[in-house]
Amino acid sequence: MEAESKIHPLAIVHENAKIGKNVEIGPFAVIGENVEIGDGTRIEPHAVITGWTKIGKDCVIFPGASIGAEPQDLKFVGEKSYVYIGDRTKVREYATIHRACGAEEETRIGNDCLLMAYTHVAHNAMIGNNVIMANNASVAGHVIVEDRAVLGGFAGVHQFVKIGRNAMVGGFSKLVQDVVPYTIVDGRPANVCGLNSVGIARAGISVSSRKAIKQAYKILYRSGLKLAQAISVIEQEVDSCAEVEHFLRFLRNADRGICRENHEGNN
Repeated sequence: MEAESKIHPLAIVHENAKIGKNVEIGPFAVIGENVEIGDGTRIEPHAVITGWTKIGKDCVIFPGASIGAEPQDLKFVGEKSYVYIGDRTKVREYATIHRACGAEEETRIGNDCLLMAYTHVAHNAMIGNNVIMANNASVAGHVIVEDRAVLGGFAGVHQFVKIGRNAMVGGFSKLVQDVVPYTIVDGRPANVCGLNSVGIARAGISVSSRKAIKQAYKILYRSGLKLAQAISVIEQEVDSCAEVEHFLRFLRNADRGICRENHEGNN
């Protein structure tokens, strides 16, 4: 352990844990044998970090959070699996992040994320960069959440569902199908309410690309075409840009089907 780190004498830190420079660990925090904590990260009182867990630089883990515990999956038989958390991510009070099910598999959370109090990230989930999960939002096993998505409080995401980049999920929503990038969804089960225009603009996407996304959205949701037909029309009629190409890739890989539009809430 680096001399520069500040470890409270009442913290329990395994001698084999790898603790970076300028790390702070508060009283009654528990750090397991196979844990790595990056430079500048702060672990607050009563947080528990176990398993094969690697936390990046300048993160904050708030009191009572549990990271790296065994997955809640009956298939798990004690195999070695991982949790990876990127840089500058904040994990708030009593959030739970479980390691993966399957030997050498991983649960991964990106950079600059905010997981608010009581959120849950299940085994084998993949959370991108700049993702926000509001209080009590939960994602089940094998869920993928792409960059800059926002999950409202108490939102529940079914296993294997994918949530596209810059999407916004309303509070208390029930997600059983994939959420198309750049959209807003809400409800039980969730329906599409429109484009996440504010989120797209805040992400710095160019005006021309935003127009192309809007055109692709209208073809997908307002033309009456089936999914495969809509993909074909978008490919032919919408100007290509990185955002539209991602939109198309997502649609081609929407194995669970996609959330459909709520015609009562169109905007």
